[in-house]
Amino acid sequence: MASAYPSNPATPPLATPRTSDESTFRIGAALVLVAAAILYFARLGARALWSSEFRWAEIAREMLLTRNYFWPTINGHVYYDKPLGSYWLVTLSTPFTGGMNETAARLPCAIAGLLAVAFLMLLVRRLYDSRTAILSGFILATSFSFVFFSRHASADVETLTGELAALVLFERYENRAGGPWVIGLWLIMAATSLTKGLLGFALPILVIGAFSCLKDGWRGLADGIGRGALRERWRWLVSHNLWFFNWYSVPAIVLGIAVYAAPFEISNRLMGSEKGLAMVYRENVVRFFHPFDHRGPIYLYVYVIFALMAPWSAMLPAALVETHQRRRLHDEPARSDRFALVYFWATFLFFTLSGSRRSYYILPILPAAAILVARTLVFSADLCSTFAGRLLKLGYAVIAIAAVFGIAMLIPASLILPGKLAQFPSMPDKFVFLVFWILSVTGVFYAVRKFSPARAALSMGIIAYGLLAYIYIFAMPAAESYRGEKRFARATIEKTGNRVDQIAMFRTQGPLFYLDPPKPTPWFQKKQDLLDAINRGEVRWFIARQRDIPQLGLPTTLEVSEATYPWETEYNLRNKIQLMRVEGGGTPPPAQ
Repeated sequence: MASAYPSNPATPPLATPRTSDESTFRIGAALVLVAAAILYFARLGARALWSSEFRWAEIAREMLLTRNYFWPTINGHVYYDKPLGSYWLVTLSTPFTGGMNETAARLPCAIAGLLAVAFLMLLVRRLYDSRTAILSGFILATSFSFVFFSRHASADVETLTGELAALVLFERYENRAGGPWVIGLWLIMAATSLTKGLLGFALPILVIGAFSCLKDGWRGLADGIGRGALRERWRWLVSHNLWFFNWYSVPAIVLGIAVYAAPFEISNRLMGSEKGLAMVYRENVVRFFHPFDHRGPIYLYVYVIFALMAPWSAMLPAALVETHQRRRLHDEPARSDRFALVYFWATFLFFTLSGSRRSYYILPILPAAAILVARTLVFSADLCSTFAGRLLKLGYAVIAIAAVFGIAMLIPASLILPGKLAQFPSMPDKFVFLVFWILSVTGVFYAVRKFSPARAALSMGIIAYGLLAYIYIFAMPAAESYRGEKRFARATIEKTGNRVDQIAMFRTQGPLFYLDPPKPTPWFQKKQDLLDAINRGEVRWFIARQRDIPQLGLPTTLEVSEATYPWETEYNLRNKIQLMRVEGGGTPPPAQ
């Protein structure tokens, strides 16, 4: 079969691109980055903190408050479940955001998301060509969960970005047995590991090592390590992994370990505690082999990836079938296809074999999946697999039908939902939604009028971008008016005269970040401990969930309650937080 690629697998395709191709890549990549920046940065701080974001924001707030950047705490209690790097990035964001706020907490992830898209395009351009690179970047940039985590305070996108940076460096200098780039590789992995953990080392080493052994195919691997004397097998292994087996690796590994270990050692010397290193062992080794939580089924990621990569995941089965078929036919570019497949399957198997499984843990597989889908869509004129072609059409049909019938979202809840749910608020920004829907439907008609993978890709791009822009830039900020924690904290500060140091927490720390206490707030898990503190006159107000208040048996007055809404269930209502004033405790004068 004819191929547009050079047949020499040792030579990276398009290593010396023409001027026109260079210009195409720069313009296309710039447009993708601008589009991604709008998705990641627009109204970034419009929503209050959500779920685990509280940890990143509160730990950074307390670091700034105490000026101790080597001891992560929440309400004064050590919380060392992640390395310090991601918290430092949040604190570094505060000068650019006007202080420690939602934007500061999320800004490092938004920047990391944009860098990940750029790194992926650089990587894919070396593997394939400019068109594939640009499309793969756009696919990653508009995958549902990637946008979510690029706008969410966490360390997941930062880890993914660090892995991509390491792979770009490897791909560029692979043919050089050693050199200063090896030191750069280990430093990148060390810095990445300081955000979420040893994944920063494990994932790049796994992908690079597996690809180095499989770049000549499974038969080449079998011949290399399965035949001949032991010495010959060792020589084969070394010759295929010169990125590791070279003299530069010695100082590189030492320097990488030193960079990674330094914050933990400084923390240990300052605080006299080895909780940081204990965390490394617990969260990386123990969690992988003997999980203590998040024990999802072993097949979890088989279906989860379709939600994480939506809507582009509809094309993933076709991409996997087609790429594997090309490998069976020994079609070119063999090396690039093998890299993409190894990247995908090594990541999938790593997280599947881990004892601890949670839906978003496999987020690092998204760049590999984006490469496979883009490669199939760009070079689809001569699909090797008829089955892949059918899967491609089926995948697009699912998304196209969903897009066309998406207009049903404008139907009022009172007409279609039962009971309390009938009082659910109507869709916000209907005009914006309608504009995006019209554009999406126009793209669908354009694609089906004369179907081709290129037209399907354009239509999918319009649907993906329009949907995600509406969700994250319009709908979710509008829904903020129905979230009450931030408003509850403001009302609490006003009610107590800004005496937040007089407030205790009982079995919740939800509004802590927004209360912004100057010192740790009393926090109680046991009923008797709270009662003893009240009897000693140490607590005038306390915050608790509605479900926990009756069991206390205290004479209290409800001062502030989190807002409730008619469509909420009994479970939702019982979990609302409330500020209670202890009877007889009095109300202190407002702070001067």
